[in-house]
Amino acid sequence: MNNILLLEDLPEIRSWLKVLVKGVFPNSQIHEAARVHDALELVTAVKFNLALCDLGLPDGSGVDVVAALREAQPECQSVVVTIHDDDDHLFPALQAGAFGYLLKEQARELIAEQLNRMSQGEPPLSPSIARRVISHFASQTRQQERPQNMPHVALTDRENEVLLRVAKGFTLPEIGVQLNLSRHTIADYVKQIYRKLNVSSRAEAALEAQRLGLFRRN
Repeated sequence: MNNILLLEDLPEIRSWLKVLVKGVFPNSQIHEAARVHDALELVTAVKFNLALCDLGLPDGSGVDVVAALREAQPECQSVVVTIHDDDDHLFPALQAGAFGYLLKEQARELIAEQLNRMSQGEPPLSPSIARRVISHFASQTRQQERPQNMPHVALTDRENEVLLRVAKGFTLPEIGVQLNLSRHTIADYVKQIYRKLNVSSRAEAALEAQRLGLFRRN
């Protein structure tokens, strides 16, 4: 990592997040912002590799910064770090382009571990968030049909097994143990699945697993 944007208005939280991020990405330069306005100015001046964004800020929502980064710097991975775990905050953030969604209530060690897994190609997503995405769509009374103009995506049986477990919130090592495969092999499967489905996050993968009917088969 080279440049990291840290958007958080509360000084005490910004302080421990900065220490945590420095521990995970020791060679990075962290650019701090406490307001949406300041973060948007940084987006126009600095090329970022990673952005950690709070949602509720004094002058707006971090979703606006996520969306701006997706437009101006699509290679930047934006991760929401927030207290909000409700649908009204979660889904707009994912739709804006958030690569991950972490809850501040988690142990700091777990947040650090999830950020560290990004180097393995694993999007950081709190397990409870993955379950919320799944529950949201599983609760729909009307099954969504595949649009006629959507091309068929052919996944192998093994890829379906991996996708289902990713959607359920299992980590790559946990999936490896369940399927008796190495973590690196699972990471390769995940990359291949994401490429085939044209998704970039665990949340999007969960949506695809639901749409493909994998939960009804198990």
